[in-house]
Amino acid sequence: MLFYAVGDFFEDIAVSQSRRSISDLLDLRPETARLWLDDQTSRIVAPEDVKIGDLLIVKPGEKIPLDGIVTSGSSYLNTAALTGETKPVLAEKGANVLSGMIVVNGTIRIRVEKTFSDSTVSKILDMVENASSQKTNVENFITRFSRIYTPAVVLAAVVLAIVPPLLFGQPWMTWIYRALDFLVISCPCALVISVPLSYFSGIGAASKNGILVKGSNFLEALKQVDTIVFDKTGTLTKGQFSVVDVAPVKIPAKQLLHLAAVAEQSSPHPIAQALVKSDPAPTDSSSLDSVEELIGRGVSAIYQGKKLLVGNAKLMQEQHAADFKASSNPLGTMVYVAYDGQYVGSLTVADTLKDDSVSAIKKLKSLGIKKIVMLTGDNQATALAVAKQLGISEFKADLLPQDKLTIVKEYQGQTNGKVAFVGDGLNDTPVLAGSDVGISMGALGSDAAIEASDVVLMHDDPSAIPQVIEIAQKTKRIAMENIVFALTIKAIFLILAAIGIATMWEAVFADVGVTIIAIINSLRLLKNDKNNPFTIQPAAI
Repeated sequence: MLFYAVGDFFEDIAVSQSRRSISDLLDLRPETARLWLDDQTSRIVAPEDVKIGDLLIVKPGEKIPLDGIVTSGSSYLNTAALTGETKPVLAEKGANVLSGMIVVNGTIRIRVEKTFSDSTVSKILDMVENASSQKTNVENFITRFSRIYTPAVVLAAVVLAIVPPLLFGQPWMTWIYRALDFLVISCPCALVISVPLSYFSGIGAASKNGILVKGSNFLEALKQVDTIVFDKTGTLTKGQFSVVDVAPVKIPAKQLLHLAAVAEQSSPHPIAQALVKSDPAPTDSSSLDSVEELIGRGVSAIYQGKKLLVGNAKLMQEQHAADFKASSNPLGTMVYVAYDGQYVGSLTVADTLKDDSVSAIKKLKSLGIKKIVMLTGDNQATALAVAKQLGISEFKADLLPQDKLTIVKEYQGQTNGKVAFVGDGLNDTPVLAGSDVGISMGALGSDAAIEASDVVLMHDDPSAIPQVIEIAQKTKRIAMENIVFALTIKAIFLILAAIGIATMWEAVFADVGVTIIAIINSLRLLKNDKNNPFTIQPAAI
């Protein structure tokens, strides 16, 4: 009985430890909301009672109750509970904020954009709470196996207790005792508990790192993935333009950047905004006159009394910029600058790679992923340059959004394994739903991504993908170890009990002892390795 008590103790520890990383998400659920009224006062209400368009005020230390947009104030936000990232994020007027984030050091006012039932926290909690309902093939097999195994061993124990005394005149007490040993040994606790616990621990380990897996069946599917198809923009790249190269002619680089930023400061075009952000000096509009947007070519203006041109090669040629020479950079778009009739240099604007994209691709290859593919709407030259940077040999360029699903289906027909698609969660919903495993990156606030994908990464780091695949591989390996170990030990001890060698002590070990060992083995999934950036890190919640 003491051994059984020890077994229950270890089981409770295992379940609570693997559950903690998931149940901590329940702390995200806001209990109240501070509604801002027209008379400059606030009133505490239930989040469910807040409507779209209402104004909320959130003070330092409080959770943001519903998704919305900051209308006034600024503060750093603790997003660790959603993303696993400990670094605070600055939210200012116009910023989108999500329910569950914690205001750190300032009071902000928010205009509600979604009702409580549609908020990010509600969708995440619903997804996590229902994750255990999706069973793997291994778990379903164990359930079916137990339904057959349990009555079979009970019948065998009855036969063992009755047949020898009745047919061979053996002592009743000896064989009844052996039959009881047989029953204790045959109890399938180790299988029934440890296998689901392995997958539960795997889901918990992923949740600790801001990776939400919708069910253990998707964790098992990740183990079978041998082809991963990436959407480029917003997934492997930052999805934001920036200046990646500056080539000045006869003027300093800072002055070239400043001239480009001055001319483009009023343009809403993403490339123009990238030029403005790259200027280390404040842009000066007081000396700027006669700004003219030249569609398809660039911008013409008068700056400090001299003509300033910023645009493509066609603009430079039309305006006869002196000493102009066209150049090219496959990584991005060329922007040329001429000032006072003289060509003064060029800038390359491109969507840059995320900091961990290259290392993530290398790690995926080391994990046994046979084929890694990049899809992009960029031209062939740009796609080739980016693929070389990433170390990806296979890519598809000049694609329309509807082409992606067709390509993923083609890869599904070419492999016996699973095909995973990784998208940014904005326009990739059909492909996320149509792939074997849909992984949405940076999906905070994207309802379509959360609904369509099987794995949701609450931050947009590509390194999370090899991390969750590594968790999936380790989960399956530990589950199989538990099955083989439990069945082997039970088979040996059942034979020993039948011939009278194993006593009740050995029988209890073969049941509870094997269960404890299997449970402890399952908990290896929650072991932290701080030296490996791709393994499970401590929870930031």
